[in-house]
Amino acid sequence: MFDSLSEKLGGILDRLTGRGSLSEADVDAAMREVRRALLEADVSLDVVRSFTDRVREQAVGATVVKSVTPGQMVVKIVHDELVATLGSDGQTIDLNAVPPVAIMMVGLQGSGKTTTTAKLARRLTQRDKRKVLMASLDVYRPAAMEQLAVLGRDLDIPTLPIVAGQKPAQIARRALEAGKLGGYDVVLLDTAGRTTLDEEMMAEAAEIKTMANPHEVLLVADSLTGQDAVNLARAFDQRVGLTGIVLTRVDGDGRGGAALSMRAVTGKPIKLIGTGEKTDALEDFHPSRIAGRILGMGDVVSLVEKAAANIDAEKAARTAERMRKGQFDLNDMREQLLQMANMGGISGLMGMMPGIAKMKNQIAAAGIDDKIIKRQVAVIDSMTRQERKHPDILKASRKKRIAAGAGLEVQEVNKLLKMHRNMADMMKAMGSGKRGPMAGIAQAMGFGGGMKPPSAEELKAMAEKMQGGAGPAGMPGLPKDLPAGLRQGLPNLPGLTGLSGKPTLPGLGGFPGKKK
Repeated sequence: MFDSLSEKLGGILDRLTGRGSLSEADVDAAMREVRRALLEADVSLDVVRSFTDRVREQAVGATVVKSVTPGQMVVKIVHDELVATLGSDGQTIDLNAVPPVAIMMVGLQGSGKTTTTAKLARRLTQRDKRKVLMASLDVYRPAAMEQLAVLGRDLDIPTLPIVAGQKPAQIARRALEAGKLGGYDVVLLDTAGRTTLDEEMMAEAAEIKTMANPHEVLLVADSLTGQDAVNLARAFDQRVGLTGIVLTRVDGDGRGGAALSMRAVTGKPIKLIGTGEKTDALEDFHPSRIAGRILGMGDVVSLVEKAAANIDAEKAARTAERMRKGQFDLNDMREQLLQMANMGGISGLMGMMPGIAKMKNQIAAAGIDDKIIKRQVAVIDSMTRQERKHPDILKASRKKRIAAGAGLEVQEVNKLLKMHRNMADMMKAMGSGKRGPMAGIAQAMGFGGGMKPPSAEELKAMAEKMQGGAGPAGMPGLPKDLPAGLRQGLPNLPGLTGLSGKPTLPGLGGFPGKKK
């Protein structure tokens, strides 16, 4: 969603970081461009004015102009102000109340309330181990109640039985009673919406709130509506009283103005963001991580969290051990490709990696997309067990058969085999622990290979150095609940395509036009 804004801000700030010193005129010129970029991204005018004024005030100060790298200081100031605009502290759903905790979902029709209700129920059930009951209060939209019931059956989460003829407030009362009798921790109330704001909807929402007394009232807003989402939040807050906002379709091509404006204009925190259609595509909103993504610094902590949630640690450990012994075959490669797909595919992972935003055009030119993973898995699936274990036996006739089975050209099979060979050679070099460029990588990834591990004092010094802030905004800490196995480093991500040997993500071919 923030691609366009990220590209513009990145270009403006890159021009500043290339200079040895900054004058007031330089800062003024940059702030004019930042103001234009934010307005084009549909950010509220008042928010843009206060943002640029605060940045300019700090950037023109003597500490910046006389510092060794004034451009980087300006980047840090912009980052910090973005975090402050988005809401300094990320806030999560508050369940600290007497169960059943009622959570009321409000918003316009089509903003994704019902789907978000199911996503939140899944999250509370699987991650927080809460017993959740869902209830649809939408008696107007055809099959709205049935939609929630179907989602509940798919996720194995109970929904309130449908009783024809009841009013929304009566359904809410029945849901809370069922929650108490059934020993539920959380009751999610999915209210009805309209295509536009109207008095009838507001009155109904206010009546439900009075009856249910929900602990959380979450506005589900479509981020693609841009500036109008801010007016929507303000109207709901005045009539119903909000405790937080959920932004949906953050994976879309909206310009990001709603996210930047909402917190500043309404004072209500954005608590969750919907990042896709599937029921697991719901994330906590972390202002510092979003600011990092906007400025092209990446979001390494979210990447590690995603790995922790989606990667089978035992399976990854077994694969790593096989790699260390040089036994990396095509079955292992297929396993890694599937794990990568589960983590959000190439586009999802790349969006979190530092510096990738600046290479967007080169990535597009190289044809790197999520279809690559599907094609490569299809090639491996077309092979026999013996061929997967011993790729060396693949000659022309076998390759032709495999390509036909996968519906691809023979060159696609050759690309996959070349990539596998490169990865296997790299793993072998890491495992052997020979001195040279691979030795450091091997140690960092936990392959050991006879090299001396860092001492406790060295590890402590490294941790302090990272916390102290390498780079413009410091290196964020890892989540406390991260499994111990993943603190050693991420399991290896697979390579993707046989692009020429240029700077890579693990195994990912280089990008055109980048020097070594």
